[in-house]
Amino acid sequence: MDAEQIKRIAGEEISLLQEDLRSLALDLWEHPELAWKEEYSSQKLCSFLTEHGIQTEKGYCGFPTAFRSEVENGPGKTFAFACEYDALKPGHACGHNLIAACSTGAMIAASRIMKKLNLPGRLVILGTPAEESGAGKVHLLKHNILDNIDAVVMAHPGKCTIPDRGSLAIRRYNVTFHGKSSHASGSPELGINALDAVMLLFSAVNSQRQQMPEFCRIHGIVTEGGVAPNIIPDSASCQFFLRSAKEDWMEILDERFDNMVKGVALCTGTEYTKEPLSINCRSRKPNTPLNDAYVEVITELGEEISVTPKEGRGSSDFGDFSQVIPGIHPYFAITEPVNGAHSPEFMEAARSERGVNNMLKAAQALTYTACKYLSDPEFQEKVKADFEENC
Repeated sequence: MDAEQIKRIAGEEISLLQEDLRSLALDLWEHPELAWKEEYSSQKLCSFLTEHGIQTEKGYCGFPTAFRSEVENGPGKTFAFACEYDALKPGHACGHNLIAACSTGAMIAASRIMKKLNLPGRLVILGTPAEESGAGKVHLLKHNILDNIDAVVMAHPGKCTIPDRGSLAIRRYNVTFHGKSSHASGSPELGINALDAVMLLFSAVNSQRQQMPEFCRIHGIVTEGGVAPNIIPDSASCQFFLRSAKEDWMEILDERFDNMVKGVALCTGTEYTKEPLSINCRSRKPNTPLNDAYVEVITELGEEISVTPKEGRGSSDFGDFSQVIPGIHPYFAITEPVNGAHSPEFMEAARSERGVNNMLKAAQALTYTACKYLSDPEFQEKVKADFEENC
């Protein structure tokens, strides 16, 4: 199949959908919903797909706001789009309204091209709730939702346009130290200061930073520090996030942190509880051939790829998807580099003209990537080989 022909038709199909996708993205922006509570958003997306000829399965795998749709055209490979639509407390400050419109548009456009050019295989869109601290994809993986799917993609809004450069695995802990109250001036010798333990843990973490590789991160906050200065705190708590771009170092970092907590408790005479705050997420493993296909189109549409050598990276439950099958999670710019995600400025950018226009470009790039995959056995083998090489 001629790649240039696919590019041209992908552009035509996204152009036909652009006003509908614009309205969809803005409607979702006006109705932000937190993780696992995306009733309006999931219903809107399912209705949108149905209106464009793609039937959906709601409440997928028993999760009320998850869904799945698919289109098949004979035997062949299966290519999937992941769709996110949850928000943060202030609203769509991570731009998931644009992710949803992007993946939905790519699914519809690619399914039309599949029929028009008689491409073999199957297209799937997976509605995955609760990315924001809910690790929805990890929960869905327990139901084997990627079985019989060969590759998966999505595109995320950001402060620059870049291919998928990977993300950090994350583990989150709440640590509480338990001591003994006493008057801080009258009888301090009778107390055991839990806040001292928390402060010492921060010092211990800081002392480890020099011995951590560049691709590891650890950061925390104090969540409870006592009730009054003249009362030795009998309880004090903190939360820490541990991150790593490499799975083996995630294990090392986790063990070091556990030892630090134990050592601090021993030094201060406190007891402690250490509990996970959320389900763990793995690091994201980018697929070079899929990345190249995305970049090829989005640059032809006028977007410049950032050359920043060490772009900051967060964590995402898509990492778990990419560890199971080949996948990418590239970015498209919706704001200036000074405005990062989860900020008021980013939330406004998620409904801006630039944000919507670049979402449409990303949808076109994903459409091309999907159709290239279904139509090109050599490309399929390159995608598979890259994934297996980096296992």
